[in-house]
Amino acid sequence: MADVSLRNVKKEFGALSVIKGVDLDVKDGEFCVFVGPSGCGKSTLLRMIAGLEEISSGALSIGGQDMTKIGPSERGVAMVFQSYALYPHMTVAENIGFGLRMTGHSKDLIAERTATAAKMLQLEPLLQRKPGQLSGGQRQRVAIGRAIVRNPEVFLFDEPLSNLDAALRVQMRGELSKLHQDLKATMIYVTHDQVEAMTMADKIVVLSAGKIEQVGSPLELYHRPNNLFVAGFIGSPKMNVLKVNATSQDGKILVELPSGTMLSLDGQTDTALAGASLGVRPEHISATGTGDVVIEGTVRLAEYLGSETLFFVELADGSEISVKADGLAAAKPGDSLKLGINAKACHLFDSNGRAIINGDLTR
Repeated sequence: MADVSLRNVKKEFGALSVIKGVDLDVKDGEFCVFVGPSGCGKSTLLRMIAGLEEISSGALSIGGQDMTKIGPSERGVAMVFQSYALYPHMTVAENIGFGLRMTGHSKDLIAERTATAAKMLQLEPLLQRKPGQLSGGQRQRVAIGRAIVRNPEVFLFDEPLSNLDAALRVQMRGELSKLHQDLKATMIYVTHDQVEAMTMADKIVVLSAGKIEQVGSPLELYHRPNNLFVAGFIGSPKMNVLKVNATSQDGKILVELPSGTMLSLDGQTDTALAGASLGVRPEHISATGTGDVVIEGTVRLAEYLGSETLFFVELADGSEISVKADGLAAAKPGDSLKLGINAKACHLFDSNGRAIINGDLTR
């Protein structure tokens, strides 16, 4: 396997700049996930690594070798697409081994690698079936098997689970994570689903408008977002953000909440606090009114999910926040709800959206 390095990589389609100077290192054996909203450039960046899109400027290396101008077939990568792209007239075994046949490998080697991949992916009973006789999850495993038999340096996945139903996506997430552990391979995976990113990745790359917003482990991005974009994208439901008045005083930052309640945060800053925003995750707000400060609001919507309940609460100034509560919480729309906020769980962002303070519940 191999590491992947990008240096000031850019992509332009005529006058349109899609990738705007990406610097990134993916270590050998790492599971790296690209996330971001539609149109942020994550699939384009993956296709540039694969060689399916030309790099307009910058450099790409794989395993220490410059691959910027090298063709896709010589880069030592294998790609699994969103569409399964299986040949309907071929059996599972023939689909898995097709790429090796096209490159002139012997029948014995093709049979050996196909058998190994089929065992790994639990496809052995299905080898003589055709794609039309398979479920969506089985078809996706065949597409992954076709990549495995090539013994690539790097595996590339472009939203491979997006065509599956919810239950199959959960199952396939586990199977892909186990596959990564078994192969110890370098994998780069594109998704718009931050739950997939959080559960599978060693490293997450958050992209927005062709630029990297932040790179880090799932928990680093969750607990220490660099800016409001990352804070809002990582976490489900997303982080609550309230416009607040804030002042720095005697090693503390005093924050005035919409209700007029004052919240004291540990920390000091030289950054101007005009136009600051307070961020707090729904799961860090107490629906029982316990915390450093308590504010009150009216429940506008309640989603009872069994193990947990989501409340959408309107505050005195008309702003709305979401609260993740215990599944036994019984408040109903129209009820008044006292909400407790723990200062250690709060994040503070300046007027440009950059993080000033990140909440740290370990203190």
